[in-house]
Amino acid sequence: QVHLVESGGGLVQAGDSLRLSCLASETFSRYVMGWFRQAPGKEREFVAAVTGTAEITHYADSVKGRFFVSTNAAKNTVYLQMNSVKPEDTANYYCAVSTILLSTSAPVYEYWGQGTQVTVSS
Repeated sequence: QVHLVESGGGLVQAGDSLRLSCLASETFSRYVMGWFRQAPGKEREFVAAVTGTAEITHYADSVKGRFFVSTNAAKNTVYLQMNSVKPEDTANYYCAVSTILLSTSAPVYEYWGQGTQVTVSS
C-alpha cells in the first residue's frame, strides 16, 4: 500500500504560478506517478504523469506548456509546477500511483491521495 499526501493548493489569481507536492510513503522508482484533477460536477481528468525515474513525462493538451511534472527521489516527492494558471484550472488535484504503466486513464492508478484544492480567480 502506497500512501500519498498532496499539498500546495490554494487560492491564486489567473496568470499566477503554484507548485503542488505529493509525498509518497515509499520510493517510487518502479512506479508511474500521475496527477489528476476534478472540478465540481465534472469527471476526474488526467493532468500529467511521470515515470518514477523521471525519464518519461506526459501531459494533457489543456496544460501542455504551462504545467510541468518533476520528481525528487531522495524526498519521495513528486511536484506539479503550474504556471499561467487559468480559472478553468480550478479543481481538486490528486496524486496517484500506477504500478503497471503510464496511462491517462484514472482506473489504471491503484493508489490515490486525498487531494489538494486549487482555486483560480479571474
